[in-house]
Amino acid sequence: MSKFSTFIILIFLLITSCQKPVENGITAELTVSDEVLKLGEETYTTVCVACHTEGNTNLAPAKGLLSGMSPHAILAALNMGKMRVQAEQLSLEEREAVVQYLTNQKLIKTVIPESAYTAFSISEEDIQSEFNYSGWGGDMEGTGFRSVAQAGITPENVSSLELQWSFAFPNATIVRSKPAIIGNWLIVGSQFGEVYALNRHSGQIGWMFQADAAIRGAITYTAEDENLTAYFADYATNTYSVDIRTGELNWKKRAGQHPLSSVTGSVVVHDGIVYIPITSFEIVSTQDPNYECCNSSGGVTALDANTGVEIWKHKVIAEEAKISGKKENGGSIYGPSGAPVWASPTVDAKRGLLFIGTGENYTAPATNTSDAIQALDLKTGELKWNWQASKNDTWNMGCPDNPNCPTPTGPDVDFGMAPILVYDQINERDILVVGQKSGVVHALLPESGKVIWQTRIGKGGALGGIHWGMATDGELVYAANSDNVYALDPSDETIAPSPGIYALNLQTGEKVWSVSPPPCDQATRENCQQSNSAAPTVIPGIVFEGDLNGFVRAYSTIDGTVLWEYDTVREYETVNGQKGRGGSIDGPSPVVADGMVYVNSGYAMFGEMPGNVLLAFKVKSE
Repeated sequence: MSKFSTFIILIFLLITSCQKPVENGITAELTVSDEVLKLGEETYTTVCVACHTEGNTNLAPAKGLLSGMSPHAILAALNMGKMRVQAEQLSLEEREAVVQYLTNQKLIKTVIPESAYTAFSISEEDIQSEFNYSGWGGDMEGTGFRSVAQAGITPENVSSLELQWSFAFPNATIVRSKPAIIGNWLIVGSQFGEVYALNRHSGQIGWMFQADAAIRGAITYTAEDENLTAYFADYATNTYSVDIRTGELNWKKRAGQHPLSSVTGSVVVHDGIVYIPITSFEIVSTQDPNYECCNSSGGVTALDANTGVEIWKHKVIAEEAKISGKKENGGSIYGPSGAPVWASPTVDAKRGLLFIGTGENYTAPATNTSDAIQALDLKTGELKWNWQASKNDTWNMGCPDNPNCPTPTGPDVDFGMAPILVYDQINERDILVVGQKSGVVHALLPESGKVIWQTRIGKGGALGGIHWGMATDGELVYAANSDNVYALDPSDETIAPSPGIYALNLQTGEKVWSVSPPPCDQATRENCQQSNSAAPTVIPGIVFEGDLNGFVRAYSTIDGTVLWEYDTVREYETVNGQKGRGGSIDGPSPVVADGMVYVNSGYAMFGEMPGNVLLAFKVKSE
């Protein structure tokens, strides 16, 4: 077995959430006993497998997808949720055993002290606060920009940022949901499906909502008439509308149409419609050489924001997969497939368009819709234009040695970030800018997809290039380039890996400055990695960005000088009384609001450092 194959198997184990929980600041060995696993397997085989199997047509999540859920969430579904009728014949012992068997996680009872809670109330002043924050990029265009009035932070006072409070997500190893800010409240999701309303000044809990699976994306909210509503999707594509005033469910709807459909991105809400990006867990199922890969397609589902009723569905691959060949073990290969939509869509209200980025094809034949930017009609989902950046990128997590790996094998250089729509004041036009895992930043005309400029800032590859996003202040585009040495594109040896933060001229794509993350020493910090993978946030004069070594920094937008930094890798006394520790910073950007910066710390995937804390920093009052 090759070193890369071993690494890919590690990725599989981490993605399916088989990590041990964080306890006492380290990874705890809290394994499920053989007796419980045996009872759980017997229960699953006898009662559950008929519906929850690969290739089922009833939309029940397949076993692979269930393995990525929280044991607490599955147990809640059995006890009082949508599976309570099917589970009536099971004893409590059998229910607890089957959820531990499916997730390979112990059921851990979490005790939160009373001091961690506070009364929840929200005022009209909260709702109207100018510093409020919603969604992936903070606005429909996904710019990641905050004004001085919204941020309350300047280059002059940023160095005074100090830790105000820390909140630990119980038993978590990954913190990747991006908070929304509404006045005095912060709403954020978790690895195990809990969604919390926290007092943003103290970190105390106002209410908690339990979803069925991990919340990986940002929380989006709307305030219309008397309705104040939070929207989000879980990993199993369940989309939720929750009343922010009470923390109670308005409606829930499964957005995916394939048994292995999943959501890793963030929902967008515009003009009464919720847009959900759809990817597929099938990319992980390919690790099983007997799995007949693959027949899913990435896409977008549009739901009515008031009712959850489906309005339209868009499939990136319009044609249905069919047998396209035979594997070396005799099984069938299906295609075309893949082209997932990993990230949040972007709304262009002026043109009535929704922009999405797509990923690689899982199997051959390759399509012209993979590794592409697409523009859809907001009202109907009709494809208006499609621009492909990289052709013939066929790849899945069975590569390189598994029978499910396609031949030829692509470099896995999909679009993992939300496109950014920004106004070019000099040329008086809108520009669509988007970074790719190839290490290239592209600028397109939003009305047609025509290329304006393209700039390479990295080597690119499966763990290279631009992962989670960029930000822009209307003058420069700020991109985080990962170029993680563990998985780079080997096709061109003349291109060297170049992780760091890059500032590009919006009009031309010219590199204005770049800063590499400081080197890290495995001898002093286990699993440290010299890489910038998380998305940045920009305010006038400052770019905030975290790295895989666990540092969050404020860079000058003028030349990249570091104005402030904080090492998040440490243990914390948390406001909710749980064991807390920081780790790698990956995924969403920091959220900046009213003199405070909120940072996720912990990302136990791809060999990165686990952690389970949300950290709140505050500038000193003048």
